[in-house]
Amino acid sequence: MTRVLKIISTLAATLLLIASYPSFSAKFEAGKHYTVVAEKKTSTPELTEYFSYYCPSCRAYEPYLEGFKKVIPEKAKFNKVHVDFMGHTSPEIQFMLGKALIVAEKLNINNEFTAAVFKYLQTDREIISNQKDIHDIFVSIGGNGKKFDQGMKSFSVIGQAKKEKKIQNNLSKKSQLTSVPTMVVNGKYMIDSKSLDRNNFFAEYNALIAYLFTL
Repeated sequence: MTRVLKIISTLAATLLLIASYPSFSAKFEAGKHYTVVAEKKTSTPELTEYFSYYCPSCRAYEPYLEGFKKVIPEKAKFNKVHVDFMGHTSPEIQFMLGKALIVAEKLNINNEFTAAVFKYLQTDREIISNQKDIHDIFVSIGGNGKKFDQGMKSFSVIGQAKKEKKIQNNLSKKSQLTSVPTMVVNGKYMIDSKSLDRNNFFAEYNALIAYLFTL
């Protein structure tokens, strides 16, 4: 009974969020505003951002991610997944950055790490050539270098990175994930940001995210 009440409470809260965007939610359509990319939803609610540290638009999205997090259900998780198909560097370096982000998340300095990498690549115009470069960025924000090196070799980090890459590859092969940043709700609903009103872009984006959690 307690579990049922929690589910009802979560659904009611999400519907309340939708009600705050009445002019938007009524017009969201599959195939236009979002694409169904999987038959089943994830076992737990989640919002996943596919992004790249080499992508200027991804950096521009950073201030708005907190807004996205506010419209998702209380128990939902927010994931950042670094893609490896950008043309700026090798897939190996991009996969390495994905692993480094996972390490940073486990050590609870992911926000600082992300800001530092964006700055290193996009503001300072530096080049990441190997793991040591990433290690140095990690240490520069106060991260523990030894824990970073251990994390990059850990089975849990490698396993999570490989799992994320497998999902990314599957979406890319189907020509569903072709650019970043891209948001996916519950592993099933991929948002098409090009369909959103440029004049009310992030307000509509928030409404669409909230709406997709009700499906």
